[in-house]
Order: sequence, then C-alpha cells, then structure tokens
Amino acid sequence: MLGAVALLIVVAAVITAVVVLGAGPAALVAQPRDTAPAALGERELCGIELVMYVETDQDLTATAEKLREDPKARRVLTETKQQAYERFKEMFANRPELLGQTSPDSLPAVVHLVPVAGTDPEAWAADLRQRFPEAEKVDVLDPAPIAARMKVTPPPCPPSGER
Repeated sequence: MLGAVALLIVVAAVITAVVVLGAGPAALVAQPRDTAPAALGERELCGIELVMYVETDQDLTATAEKLREDPKARRVLTETKQQAYERFKEMFANRPELLGQTSPDSLPAVVHLVPVAGTDPEAWAADLRQRFPEAEKVDVLDPAPIAARMKVTPPPCPPSGER
C-alpha cells in the first residue's frame, strides 16, 4: 500500500512540475517522429535543437540522410549555404558592413535536429561529433537560457518545438 501512495505522489509531482513550468500536459505525450530531411524554410524552431554545421551542400544532403535513421532525431531539417545566406541577409539587413563581407560560400550548410523527448542533447551532440568528424561543429541550442540572458520572455513553445 505504501508503494502505491509513493508512486501516486511521484506522478502528481511530475505532472505539477510540467504544468507549472509552462509546458502543459501535452509535453508528457511523445511527439511523432518525422525524419524525412526537409528544408528549414520559414519554420521557427523554439525548443532545444542541435545544429550541425557542414562545409558543402553535398555534405548536408549526405549527413541529413544518415541522421534520418537516428532514433534520437524527431525532425531533421536542412539549410543550404544559399538558404543560410538569405536568412543571414534578413537578420542583418540593418548592418550593410556585414552584408558586404559575407557571401553564401562563407557560411556553412546546416542540419537542424529536433530531439525526441527524453534525449540528453549534450550527450547526443558528443555522440554526433564522434560519428561525424567531418562536421565543422555540432552545437546544442537551448532558447531558454538565451532568453534569460537577454532578459526577455519568449512566447510559449508548443511541444513540437516548432512555431
């Protein structure tokens, strides 16, 4: 009997923590995997993501296809050098000195990975660095600490990690 009560207390504490932290009850439900490589396009990733920088668009395609089979990947999104340049131009439209010094060839192609719920992003990033030594860099992007440093409160992020 005591074991059942302890289990109920733990379950109630987890649900309360999830709701209080703003993720809502939907965060307890695993999101479906969709790992067919797709262009990042206009998507805004608002949850934790891993970004893998590669040298060429060919490397991008090959890397994204390999990551499609990774059980830790919920989404595999790609950004070619030209697409990265277009986004760079939008982000820095008011900085002509940067735009004048940058070309598509100066930017890496990028694979954006949305992890499956429960994945340790730092451990996965370390694994990817070993599995893909040709990658220029693998980073974990967590918008929460970035927003805290900037002293802003971003809008809530849906459980899918995309807006």
